[in-house]
This record gives sequence, C-alpha cells and structure tokens, in this order.
Amino acid sequence: MTTHVPAVLPAVPALSPGVRRITLDAAGLGLSALLAEPEHTAPRATVVALHGGGMNSGYFDGQAHPGQSLLALGARLGYTVLAPDRPGYGASAAVLPDGLRLADQADRLAAALDDYAATRPTGAGIFLLAHSYGGKLALTAAARQAGHGLLGLDISGSGHRYAVPLDALPDESGHGSWPLTWGKLCLYPPGAFQDSGARVAPMPLLERREARAWPELFASVAGRVRVPVRLTFAQYEAWWRHDEEAVAELRRHLAGARSVTIDRLQGAGHNVSLGWAARSYHLRALGFLEECLALRESAPPGR
Repeated sequence: MTTHVPAVLPAVPALSPGVRRITLDAAGLGLSALLAEPEHTAPRATVVALHGGGMNSGYFDGQAHPGQSLLALGARLGYTVLAPDRPGYGASAAVLPDGLRLADQADRLAAALDDYAATRPTGAGIFLLAHSYGGKLALTAAARQAGHGLLGLDISGSGHRYAVPLDALPDESGHGSWPLTWGKLCLYPPGAFQDSGARVAPMPLLERREARAWPELFASVAGRVRVPVRLTFAQYEAWWRHDEEAVAELRRHLAGARSVTIDRLQGAGHNVSLGWAARSYHLRALGFLEECLALRESAPPGR
C-alpha cells in the first residue's frame, strides 16, 4: 500500500554510484526514471522496478545502509535495472496530478519500455520487479501482454485480499497507516526514515479510488498472466492477507501462470527494500530471475 513517514525536510535523494536519472518517452508522456547498467558487459536481462503508491523510483535506491540499493546490486551482478516513476509521479506528476488507472498505466509502461529498448540493449528480456501498488501494475501489464516479451514477475508487498477494512486505505492526503506500512522500527536501519523523506510522494486520486476495487480487478487480470510469478510477503506484512486460505486462493487465480512461488521474508515489514532485509530480498528476486532465464532456455522449440 501507500507509504507514510514522519515529517522530514524535502530533499533530492543522493544516488548510488553508477545510478543516473533518465527520461522515457511513454507515448508522448515523459516519465522520469533511475537507471543502472553493468559497467563492462552487456546486460543479462533488464529488471524493471515498479514502485508502490506514495513512493517514487528512489524506493529502489535506498541509502540508509550499504548494499540496500536494488539498482546498484543488480548492475554489479550483470543486469540493467530501470526504475521508472509511474505515471502521476516524478516528472509526470504535474501533467497527471490525478494519476492514471492501472490499464492506462500499463499502456504507458509498455510504450516507455519500447522507447527504452529502441536505443539500449535489454539482454534476454524484461523482468518486472514490483512493490505494493506497483505489483498491481505488473500483474495488469503481464495480463494485457499475455506474457509476450516478459521473463517473469517478482512482487513484494501486494496480494489480492486486504487484511484491513476499506476505510483504512489511503485518504485524501494519499497516505495510509504508518504502523501498517512500516511495522516495527527495529526492522529498518538507523536513518531509514530520514533517508525515505525524499522518496515519498503524494498518491494520486485515481490510484486511491482504484485501490478499493483491487480484489475485483485482480480476479479479472490474474487468470491471463502466463509468465512465472513470485510473490513475497514480509513477516510483518499487515496490509494483505497471506494466511493459508488466502495463499491457496492466490494460486487458484494464477493457475495460468507458468509457475507460482509464494515466499516469506523474515525480519521485514511492508517496505522490504528500505529495511534490513532489503539485500536478502533483492538477491532472492534476482535468483528468481535466473530461474526464469533457465526456464526460457529449457523451453521446447516454439514455446
């Protein structure tokens, strides 16, 4: 869900070494993004990291603890990592103050990735790694493309059945419950909340409205996902149900996916990429990408 942190002075977040800012053309809409590429080799694949509601792309370049940044880690391990600001965030916030619905976001994302791939190598293909609301976009995009061109989906902090009443979802301020979003303070490095001050952003109106309809929207898109899917629930995830019944139902909805993996991340709250467990999660996600690459190589001809 969305992110709420104690008030801090606004700042432009520092970037990890090797990470730079670029702009993508999403069918005429400029999307700001962070990019990290392998230094001395072509990328094995391209990880497209989709941030959640109330955050921006800086979520994937945490600076509170060494090794926390997905962008820096992915590039060191031979992948390109591209983290766009979703429509309604970053450079497009002024143009789209109310944001876009998921279907429209998926169209803009597809156009932005086409723009990127037209001038830069993507390696074996695109792998969507998404957090919270970004997971909703990843599933929607995969369903609309029927899996073509995608290696797989790795989603954290997102499910299909809320563990809270709808009136606990983000309000007009665009922020939800601090305890639900973060969990125990000990799950995050010292300075994590100050570091996160420049990574939060208002959650657009259309996202807040569509969040309430997600259980129904999920049912309409999940059955059309064909690529491997991995879902990670933090030990202290409180926004989403992840009990045995809910997980079994998730699997049934995703029955058309090539594989479905449900993982648990110990010692983590909802914002896994900003906590002590960030590196552990990122390594597991990139390990899943390697599984997707192996599946692609071993697939029978014509599949």
